[in-house]
Amino acid sequence: MDFKRLMIFFAVAAAILFGWEQMFPSPKPSPAQQQAAQTAQQSAAPQAGHAAALTPTIPVTVTTDTVKATIDEKTGDLRGLTLLKYNASSDESKDFVLFNDSKAYTYIAQSELLNSDGQNVLKGLAFTAPQKQYTLSGDKTEVRLSAPETAGLKIDKVYTFTKGSYVINMRYDVTNSSGAPVKLDAVYRLLRDNSKPEGEGYFNQTYAGPVVYTPAGEFEKVPFGDLDDDYNSGKDQAEYVRKTDSGWLGMIQHYFMATWILQPKDGKTVCAAGACQIDLKRRSDNLYSAAVRVPLAAVPAGGKLDTGIELYAGPQTTSVISKVADNLQLAKDYGKVHIFASPLFWLLNKLHDFVGNWGWAIVLLTIIVKAILYPLTNASYRSMAKMRAVAPRLQALKEKYGDDRMAMQQAMMQMYKDEKINPLGGCLPMLLQIPVFIGLYWAIFSSVELRQAPWLGWITDLSRPDPWFILPVIMAATMFIQTYLNPPPTDPMQAKMMKIMPVIFSVMFFFFPAGLVLYWVVNNILTIAQQWYINKSIEKQRAAGEVVS
Repeated sequence: MDFKRLMIFFAVAAAILFGWEQMFPSPKPSPAQQQAAQTAQQSAAPQAGHAAALTPTIPVTVTTDTVKATIDEKTGDLRGLTLLKYNASSDESKDFVLFNDSKAYTYIAQSELLNSDGQNVLKGLAFTAPQKQYTLSGDKTEVRLSAPETAGLKIDKVYTFTKGSYVINMRYDVTNSSGAPVKLDAVYRLLRDNSKPEGEGYFNQTYAGPVVYTPAGEFEKVPFGDLDDDYNSGKDQAEYVRKTDSGWLGMIQHYFMATWILQPKDGKTVCAAGACQIDLKRRSDNLYSAAVRVPLAAVPAGGKLDTGIELYAGPQTTSVISKVADNLQLAKDYGKVHIFASPLFWLLNKLHDFVGNWGWAIVLLTIIVKAILYPLTNASYRSMAKMRAVAPRLQALKEKYGDDRMAMQQAMMQMYKDEKINPLGGCLPMLLQIPVFIGLYWAIFSSVELRQAPWLGWITDLSRPDPWFILPVIMAATMFIQTYLNPPPTDPMQAKMMKIMPVIFSVMFFFFPAGLVLYWVVNNILTIAQQWYINKSIEKQRAAGEVVS
């Protein structure tokens, strides 16, 4: 039973290491589908906007203190977005690229206007901008792209970038000279392929794909695989079409996100003229679309209409996105343990406000969680300590009864009864801790706040592996110490396995973010101190002839 209890500990660690989502993977496209998608993306990427494939695009670049944006002048689509305050996951010397339109991957933001017949009134038109480069000066900079008047409609597409912000305002200015009222709908779309986000590895896989939040339907992730299933089965994908008067929709990945905001925090909804229609689907060009159709007020003859929407494209910083729209912080993906991870991150954030360093905040958080769970862990460790104290007698019983397993079991149960030991006494408290430990793991793993955040000395980025492997080595040492404090297995093969396990886990931790390894090191050190104290207390009680409870 000793070995089984220890194996539960390692099973808990494995569940945390590989993540709850890994236990419930989302459907993935087949290799044939992936190959087809890759081929189509390479051939169709230039067609992702309204322009024809062979028409060269003229970029308009906008540089602020937070982003560098690339706007296709012809279509007015936002085809490139580099986050200047974040380095690339694979190369710290480069800035992180969120939106891109290349052979590497496709991820862009589009918008268009539809008439009452559902036809795109911008099709065939070409926008022009007064200049090709914009640099933020002051608090805001505006980029106006104008299309020639067609059928009595003069349409401008206007982007507004704000200092210190990842919110981009996209606005249409429409002038109606047609002599009759015009009814238009706006469509705002995020379009991307299903390629893995830059920097994703085997040990840091998270959900990447469409998300939607509406007050009625709440928050939902719609994996690429689900959209593939409907597309390949010939369904019209109506399951992912819904109407709403507010909310948001977009695409998320580890640390970063892009979402169209239907109702800003404390602001008016863009759906004032009618219910917006959200549509998530896989398109015929194998790109995935998260789009919303917004009804607009009719433009009277000789009248004007200006209508806009906000696009948040940047990091999943909780303190920032929670102020952009209601419940936008739900896009920070904690998987199926959100109920545990969210309050734990709230506490971590408060500790950071107090100490001013995310590394020390992790240390304090681990101590606090350990203290809160002390009653549970104390019961578990006392049970293990009593098992450890009678380990020599268990070995003697094994030698006495040899292969007579029935007699061996009976003798063990009698010994447990005489010593008032419950072999299962430590299991329940340990099982109750599993959700908390997994939640704490995801709270740290999913927090972009730790990205590029230093701790001390050689740890300059808690989201990256320890460059000198010092923390993983310390963790391996603490795991070895724990094996000696726990009851030794009576089976020699099991004993050898218990000595090998710390090596296996420490090698895995070489590739984990330093912030996670720091959490485990501190947790292990506290566990060692607690277990050592309990072991010594029980040994002292037994030596004095006292009854060990």
